[in-house]
Amino acid sequence: MTRRPHGPHLPEERPESTAPLPPPELTEAECRRCGTYIAGLDGRYACGVCGWVNDHSEGHRRLPREDEDPDRPPKGRRRPKQLPWPPPQPAPEPPGGPREGPPYPC
Repeated sequence: MTRRPHGPHLPEERPESTAPLPPPELTEAECRRCGTYIAGLDGRYACGVCGWVNDHSEGHRRLPREDEDPDRPPKGRRRPKQLPWPPPQPAPEPPGGPREGPPYPC
């Protein structure tokens, strides 16, 4: 039988943050690759024309921690199950095309 670790081996739990996050600042710049005028949040940009993205560390302030994220799902909630890829294909139509009339015999 294997014992579960406890005490100092468990990860520390952070207290829940009660202070609201400040709203993000809308910033504007030119794309470094193609020169398109782009907007971003807190100095983080992504160009929709050429696909250039600046590094997250170039932002004006730190990114929020997981426990500071207001959109974080509640504790204990699991991620939704991923669908199999590729998606299932519809069944082929019977030879002769679709039937005319009611879908079920009366």
